[in-house]
Amino acid sequence: MKVVAHVPVCRARQIMLTASGRRRLQKIAYSRTLAYQHVIRARIVLDAARGHSNNMIAARRGVVVDTVRLWRGRYADHGLAGLGDRPRSGRPPRFTPLQRAQVKALACGLPAETGVPLSRWSSSDLAVESVRSGIAESISASTIRRILAGAALKPWQFQSWIFIRDPDFTAKAARVLDLYHRIWDGQPLAENEYVISSDEKTSIQARCRCHPTLPPGKSRMMRINHEYDRGGALSYLAAYDIGRARVLGHCAAKTGIAPFMTLVRDVMTSEPYASAKRVFWVVDNGSSHRGKAACDRLSARFPNAVMVHTPVHASWLNQVEIYFSILQRKALSPNDFTSLDQVEDRLTAFERRYNETARPFKWEFTHTDLEDLLARIERHKQNEHSQQPTGCEHQRAA
Repeated sequence: MKVVAHVPVCRARQIMLTASGRRRLQKIAYSRTLAYQHVIRARIVLDAARGHSNNMIAARRGVVVDTVRLWRGRYADHGLAGLGDRPRSGRPPRFTPLQRAQVKALACGLPAETGVPLSRWSSSDLAVESVRSGIAESISASTIRRILAGAALKPWQFQSWIFIRDPDFTAKAARVLDLYHRIWDGQPLAENEYVISSDEKTSIQARCRCHPTLPPGKSRMMRINHEYDRGGALSYLAAYDIGRARVLGHCAAKTGIAPFMTLVRDVMTSEPYASAKRVFWVVDNGSSHRGKAACDRLSARFPNAVMVHTPVHASWLNQVEIYFSILQRKALSPNDFTSLDQVEDRLTAFERRYNETARPFKWEFTHTDLEDLLARIERHKQNEHSQQPTGCEHQRAA
């Protein structure tokens, strides 16, 4: 008696798509930016969901049947995640963890410390120095960038900073921060008391371009000619009411005591400041309003005015600087004016436009932030002091 063995028939996996699943697959299948292998996998699954056989899909998509069977099964088992590539071991790393750490340590030092006549490192410079110092026999600049990217290091970038050198920084800064929260000497301000933030924006030039500025067009940004004639410069003095978000300013040929007192007069002779109980003027330590003499001059002219100075090198505590940055971005850049009169007209018009819609700045720097800042600076000073060589070390180095 002849026994016939029954070979199981391999059936194609059934694919059932939800509406959201179909939309996600279609987005991949018709993408023009994704890699082609991801696009073809999504199209295989969409064909399978329409009921096409593996042979038909292979013919439609120009792949072998095994490829169709693979991605059809992966999607049936794991959904959209199954269409991704599985982790691979890849090529063994060329550089050891020690070498990578040495590259990062080199990047965290100044070039002058290694005798290199550079002000800062670039990727190519670090690659050359890594070979010269024996860290690696050869290494490329792109490899340096990948190693540094893992530690978020960019030694080719830099920013400037300055230590606090005002001995009364904490007290002065706290007093300004209190005013921003309407507190003076521990007491809340009354309804008829106001806080004014004031400063000067100097050297605003009138640059008359040698060729007319071209407006934006289709697939073209605004075009500004590089060459220009200088039409002079002026200064813009502004007083910003932090509670009412109102700006009052005027232009002058230069800064000084007289232009500043003109601004004060314009503000203090208008309401509600003329009849206010007190008006606090927050100013920096510029020559126009520096020291006790400026405070006495202000109070002698207007008895209800109180001048409050920010600490030295702390103009960032003066809220009018925020307005100046808005003014620079929106009204003065790019600089293209035929005369100083046009500059003054622009400043006045922008001031009027700003006052129509402005709201007070949401000042978030508090006493707690001030304490944290001072603590960080103190730690930085201590670290810097601990890293300085002692007298014996100086002698040995010599």
